[in-house]
Amino acid sequence: MPPPWRGGAGPWRPTLAELDNRRPIASRRSGWAQGLAAALARAGVSPNAISAASVGFAVLGAAVLQRAGFNHGLPRAIDLALAAAFVQGRLICNLLDGLVAVEHGKGSTSGPIWNELPDRFADVFFLAGAGYAAGLMGMGEIGPLLGWIAAAAAVTTAYVRELGRGLGFAADFSGPFAKPQRMAALTLTCLVAAVEPVWGWEGQALVIGLAVIALGTLFTIYRRTATLARRLRERGQSAPDSSPRA
Repeated sequence: MPPPWRGGAGPWRPTLAELDNRRPIASRRSGWAQGLAAALARAGVSPNAISAASVGFAVLGAAVLQRAGFNHGLPRAIDLALAAAFVQGRLICNLLDGLVAVEHGKGSTSGPIWNELPDRFADVFFLAGAGYAAGLMGMGEIGPLLGWIAAAAAVTTAYVRELGRGLGFAADFSGPFAKPQRMAALTLTCLVAAVEPVWGWEGQALVIGLAVIALGTLFTIYRRTATLARRLRERGQSAPDSSPRA
């Protein structure tokens, strides 16, 4: 059996359920994304390897965030800018793995695992890492607390989405703080934190950003759960009455 990073044995085609589980992303149709995906497919890089690379970006992001907590001045600003770049690297991997798998037919039977599991680790590395960085910058325990709340909430949004799919419904990618919005907010947070010493802050930008991400993601959990409950209600009301009759 070939290793997972070679895409598995035999031809592979996505099922309707797997196509239904694709997040709607406008940049998927962009020329640069299509061209890069085609180049990766020609080079034999599998979607699973791209998904694994997204965790690599997250580990690097967490590492430079921790280093930013110990640094000051320009070195800290560089670390925070690198963290923002690594967040975007993670998102690019998330875009390309699906393109290579579906549009270029390079997926494997284990693809659904690689599509979901690395994302959960990446969420935790980035968000908890930002929280610890804020703590190291002098914000105390509030930084790690917010980081872990945001990380746990991020994982839970995916759980609610997959719970709905397991119950037979289409994937719910609704926000307002789905993964793209969370990562956009974290990117902006890191960039603002890089320049916050100009107005005398030290760690406050990370705390505020994480608070916004945590609250927005918790509301996303509520919204997706409410949608799932409504779908279950509607399915129950439309189901034929199977109760025994006298």
